[in-house]
Amino acid sequence: MLSEDAATEAAQERLRRIEAVTDTDLAHLDVEDLLNALLERVRALLLVDTAAVLLLAPSGRQLVATAAQGIDEEVQQGVRIPLGKGFAGRIASEKQPVILDEVNSTNVQNPLLLKRGICSMLGVPLLIGGRVLGVLHVGTLTPRRFTDEDCQLLQLVGDRIALATQARISHTERTAAAALQRSLLPAELPVVNGLEFAARYVPGNGAVGGDWYDVFTLPSGRLWIVMGDVAGSGLAAAVTMGRLRTVVRACALDIEDPANLLSKVDEHVRHFEPGTLATVLCATLEPHHEALLISTAGHPPPALARADGHVELLELHHDLPLGVDPTRPRHTTAACLPGAGTICFYTDGLIERRDASLDAGLDRLRQAMTPDHAESVCATIMSQLVGRDHIHDDIAILTVSRQPAT
Repeated sequence: MLSEDAATEAAQERLRRIEAVTDTDLAHLDVEDLLNALLERVRALLLVDTAAVLLLAPSGRQLVATAAQGIDEEVQQGVRIPLGKGFAGRIASEKQPVILDEVNSTNVQNPLLLKRGICSMLGVPLLIGGRVLGVLHVGTLTPRRFTDEDCQLLQLVGDRIALATQARISHTERTAAAALQRSLLPAELPVVNGLEFAARYVPGNGAVGGDWYDVFTLPSGRLWIVMGDVAGSGLAAAVTMGRLRTVVRACALDIEDPANLLSKVDEHVRHFEPGTLATVLCATLEPHHEALLISTAGHPPPALARADGHVELLELHHDLPLGVDPTRPRHTTAACLPGAGTICFYTDGLIERRDASLDAGLDRLRQAMTPDHAESVCATIMSQLVGRDHIHDDIAILTVSRQPAT
């Protein structure tokens, strides 16, 4: 039996070995390389033959083999395990460690484990705040009885791997979402005789979300203006936003009425994007740029500044957001973009603040609006409504000024 000093030294040595699993020399690696490096250290730490990490797919219904050592074919063959099924699926669904003293076809879902000749296995859940990120499991090619101490040690390692992996995934997703957002926002606003455009996009808390704006012309000479906001944040919201943007553009080729266009997009959301909630405003300007048709699916109304300095929020039928109720009708409102007037389209991040009412935000927008050049109006609005404030929600804004044709 170990003496007290020997037991303390053994505990300290175990802690040093755990800390070595996720030390700072791995900080430069991407997710897959990071996991492979960590699994090599796990094999040495626990004296096992195989180690693997399966991460939960975005659907939340499957575990996907992401990294493996000693059983590399698990990743190469794209192994997927349904949640609740087999060894890894059981660990993820129960959020508890599982020990298999003897591996057989009754307790594992993946035939590769049997084919590889793994005799004993130990697996633990990768948890972040009680939420399952994936599963870490190890195995031996000779029979072994994993102890409670082995289980505790692997869970400690698993907790560190979960934190490191989540941080790396979050960084990767932020980078991907930002790149996607940049690729989908108009690289250049169109050049239209008699109109001026200006726009801004600012991500809330530095994290890109589902806000977007779009301006495009069609061969008919009709101009479309779109402002949208997909609920949620991060890569998932940005991807959904990208799909909706594409659908809106495709529908605009054949549909001239904004309400009918939003109904068609809503049909797409219900069929292909179940669970998605989005507010969208669509407006179209006739070729002579005066008659404006607008329909809004739960999106805030544009602000219009006339040449005499009068500013108003356009009175629209505030129909339901996309993805809520397909039986409710949608409406189109006719408006006029007066000569030397300016109109501002925006997402709710511009006017909503945690310490002020929505009406207060709308009042601030009206006070900032002037019948000036689009860029000047856009800059003034951002200066007066955002300034140096820390933004918690995405902001997209588009200003359109009608100027004398040249």
